[in-house]
Amino acid sequence: MRDLAQGVAARVAAGQGVVLVSSGAIALGARRLGLSRGGRACLEDAQAAAAVGQPVLAAAWGAALAAHDLTAAQVLVTLGDLEDRRRYLNAAATLDRLLGLDVVPVVNENDSVATEEIRFGDNDRLAARVAAAAAADAVLLLSDVDGLYDRDPALPGAVHLPRVGRIDAQVEAMAGGGSASGMGTGGMASKVAAARLANAAGARLAVASGRAGSPLTDDARHTLFDAAEPATRRRAWLAGGLTAAGGIAVDAGAAAALRGGASLLAAGATDVEGTFRRGDLVVVSGPAGPVARGLSEYDAADARRLLGRRNEEHAVLLGHVPRSALVHRDRLALL
Repeated sequence: MRDLAQGVAARVAAGQGVVLVSSGAIALGARRLGLSRGGRACLEDAQAAAAVGQPVLAAAWGAALAAHDLTAAQVLVTLGDLEDRRRYLNAAATLDRLLGLDVVPVVNENDSVATEEIRFGDNDRLAARVAAAAAADAVLLLSDVDGLYDRDPALPGAVHLPRVGRIDAQVEAMAGGGSASGMGTGGMASKVAAARLANAAGARLAVASGRAGSPLTDDARHTLFDAAEPATRRRAWLAGGLTAAGGIAVDAGAAAALRGGASLLAAGATDVEGTFRRGDLVVVSGPAGPVARGLSEYDAADARRLLGRRNEEHAVLLGHVPRSALVHRDRLALL
């Protein structure tokens, strides 16, 4: 932590804003409470351990950063804080103000109230989501390995990949396995998933080892996942969502039109899943898989009535003046 705080101080001195996303509360609390399995024997143990360990973790980061005349701020979030649009904007405003005051926000999931069903699950995805809220240009994930390999790095002949331009099925297949240290909840698969989220929000993401040297200041070996292009904050929030109220399936023609910048029209929709309402977040999927995420202009029942129908038919089917699209392009983000 002292080495990382020194690296953060160097970045801040160079004019960069830095947000730290740090796990460790459950492990610290479990040690103090003498809980088995690192505090993860059951949800209640994890919540109790987090409640005890979080102030210890925050104090440790505060002391490490204070040694470099930096002020730390503790920011605890739940999945709902970043999935709900209004709460997301509140979190984004808080991060923006803290960075404007030259404060280093130290973010962690609020494990003392999170449940198994409603949580990020690992801090890799949390970091990518926080990066979108902070409008960050880049994310650095420190791991027990120095990036992505074409197979398990413990196997003979494993090849390190310094750069990944596009995350596809082949890249995801290379990322199997969990955390080698046994301390975290994520492995390389969660880091690739985080890279997909960060890239969709317009941020590059690098995975490097946190065990050797000073990864925030040295040119350490790493894997860089490139972002396609910068995204607006609204599109970053849409693309990075981890939950959705439902889904809309589309044909190949509609999927191609979406990738070309079009809105989702009912004529290209083939199926509706879920019981979402107007304004809810939905996943749009083509024959090859997810294409986009967006805010539905209709509730699920009306969307089903419009499946495959041309726009001029909508008024008769619905009995009122229809909207122009199932999902408008201004409220849609490609994946």
